[in-house]
Amino acid sequence: MEIEGKVALVTGGARRLGRSIALALAERGAELVIHYRDSEREAQEVLALLKKAGGKPVAVQGDVSSAADVDRIVETAMRAFGRIEILVNNAAVFYRTPFEQLTEGDWDRFLDVNLKGPFLLCRQVGMIMLRQGQGKILNLADIAGLKGWAEYIPYAVSKAGLLALTRGLAKALAPAIQVNAIAPGAVLLPPGTSPEEEARAIRRIPLERLGSPEDVARAAVYLVENDFITGEVLRVDGGQHLN
Repeated sequence: MEIEGKVALVTGGARRLGRSIALALAERGAELVIHYRDSEREAQEVLALLKKAGGKPVAVQGDVSSAADVDRIVETAMRAFGRIEILVNNAAVFYRTPFEQLTEGDWDRFLDVNLKGPFLLCRQVGMIMLRQGQGKILNLADIAGLKGWAEYIPYAVSKAGLLALTRGLAKALAPAIQVNAIAPGAVLLPPGTSPEEEARAIRRIPLERLGSPEDVARAAVYLVENDFITGEVLRVDGGQHLN
């Protein structure tokens, strides 16, 4: 798909990986709809950057785990542009959940935001893309969904489910729509990570460094531009999956 002139909806597009992906798509000429939940200030900063570059971006607040909010997010994008060619499901929650402290509330939150949210958006936007006859859906997973992490069980389960959703949708929405996932490794470490923890993370990476948001953004652009890849999980982890 040629990105120039296409409309992209990026959830969690105000911060971290979502911001980098949104900016990378805009650099290639896409019009952006930036979703955020709590990061209004950051969303406005991204809008300012996109407008300065000549775009006409739109920001929309909402909780992706709410069907009503998802309806409103998609309706906002459609009112602004009348179409959506690219969907990036990036919004997620991530925090440590040791087994002894894990609660039902933790479980529900991870599955609602990280799995139900992308499903709701894929259902809504996928129908729009089918009517358009084309579209690209990109789900931001995690190598945790492939490996499993003892102290992040509900997070890993939510990302494993997202990988299954990606593969199922790739079949259900073919041939008009391509659905893929990116599974980043140690790219942005959690806030509060100590120097010792960072050093341990780097030792597990064959390329001996942390990744950057730009590494993930370049992978996202590649998957959007390529029209003969679907149902794929692209690991952007410096080889961490090999250990």
